Amino acid sequence: MKKYLLLLLSFLTLTASAQAPQVMEDVNKVVDNTPDSIAKALMARPAPGTTRKGNQPVLFLVGNSTMRNGTLGNGNNGQWGWGYFAPNFYDENLIAVENQALGGMSTRTFYTKLWPAIREALRPGDYVIVSIGHNDGGPIDEGRARSVLSGVGPDSVNVTIKETGVKETVWTYGGYIRKYINETRAKGATPILMSLTPRNAYENGKIIRKPQGPWLDEVGKQMNVAYIDLNEISGAKLDSYGEWKTNYHFTSADKIHTSKFGAELNARSAAEGIMACQHPTLFPLKAMMKNVALPMVDVKREEGKPVVFFAGDSTVKNADKDDDSMWGWGSVASTVFDTTKVTLANCAMAGRSTRTFLNEGRWEKIYNSVKPGDYVIIQFGHNDIGDIDKGKMRGVMAESKDTCKVFCMEGSKMYEVVYSFGWYLKKFIQDVREKGGTPILVSLTPRNIWKDGKVERRNDTYGKWYREVVEETGVEFVDVHNITADFLDKKYKNEAKPQKEFFKKDHTHTGKRGALQNAKSFAKGLKQTNSSLKAYLK
Repeated sequence: MKKYLLLLLSFLTLTASAQAPQVMEDVNKVVDNTPDSIAKALMARPAPGTTRKGNQPVLFLVGNSTMRNGTLGNGNNGQWGWGYFAPNFYDENLIAVENQALGGMSTRTFYTKLWPAIREALRPGDYVIVSIGHNDGGPIDEGRARSVLSGVGPDSVNVTIKETGVKETVWTYGGYIRKYINETRAKGATPILMSLTPRNAYENGKIIRKPQGPWLDEVGKQMNVAYIDLNEISGAKLDSYGEWKTNYHFTSADKIHTSKFGAELNARSAAEGIMACQHPTLFPLKAMMKNVALPMVDVKREEGKPVVFFAGDSTVKNADKDDDSMWGWGSVASTVFDTTKVTLANCAMAGRSTRTFLNEGRWEKIYNSVKPGDYVIIQFGHNDIGDIDKGKMRGVMAESKDTCKVFCMEGSKMYEVVYSFGWYLKKFIQDVREKGGTPILVSLTPRNIWKDGKVERRNDTYGKWYREVVEETGVEFVDVHNITADFLDKKYKNEAKPQKEFFKKDHTHTGKRGALQNAKSFAKGLKQTNSSLKAYLK
């Protein structure tokens, strides 16, 4: 720890003497302010090796803001680095994952400023992932002075930093990479080379691949080091997404830094790349990994039968057992569908909003499971307008436009970018179409709230937002809200509270009879559309 603090003090002295030029716009048109709060940033990172449990190994992550974003790396600026999510793929009882990355670092500045403390902490059996290079351009001897020479050759140049007078030998990109490799191996640890994360920039219709990838591949082959092409793995995914989806994987500030979506994508790509790599040095590491296989819906597929997935809340799936209790209409959908021709998979969950259904990974299972020809019925709303950053923390922005805002969650103090109701619906719709499936948007079921002999209609809020999403996306739409409301108005015209017959326990949840009617309302509305799904109705 003493050595770490001395290195920290040295770094602070160097950065303080060049404070002004360190906030200049760089060659990537990015202003990275992390060095302004370098003391806070460094202290927020664990001292190298301090997460080690007993004699267990540590996986050290070496990188820049694409691996660890913001001063604290906790998403408070709406940006995330993939190193934050890397531990999700490793068994914490077998190995610790230390994100030692820091925003604004180049291959060169990380090596001179931060690497010595990591090198000191390395032990036999450890691993070091080196994925750095976004900041390797720009001035070589002034300002941030973080540039390296291009390529992988043995070339070097001696420079004197104008602001500080510090003399330094600057090497090629490959030269620094070889230093990381040799010094890692000297401590009995295993180096892993990983190409950079992709940028949100296109060439000939595809995400531009970074030149550091081939350089790393070449060095890896020369020195027999495992190489993971993260740039290609994530780039190929982004290529398939389309512009709208790709954009929300990055932040609006620039084309390099990722949102939580992008960071999670890159963390998974990194894990998938390691698991697929056949380099023998990675076999022990792979034995310590978890969660690499894509989470899927447990559904039995039969040849020639498409699957209809249901995404929603308790009005779509509830306890669904006791005839005298609460039921969701998705669980009685077999009364309107011909199950000899189609397979039903009710993935809805009580208490969920569009936001929490996504955040809990429930949508990911559906997304991973959808195949061409499948259908996904999407119905949310009862839990979407409420507290955003306290209580159940499931609320969303109350509109259909693509709006979002960073909130700090009460209690956990974690930061989250929360989007609008319409945005979440549009994401679900786009995801299904991307997989070759057909999304069908369904308006929320009506509640047992009456005025002047008629049931409450929410056409000025949810109804309005649904229709705006339908107009914008062209998605197939079934208006269960108004179809069931019409039924209730007619059947219970002279009764103030049809609670016992249609609803159960409260004004939202239906009993089995109410669920059956909502299923009938869905079938009625579907028949009025041009959807190919209506061919599977009874």
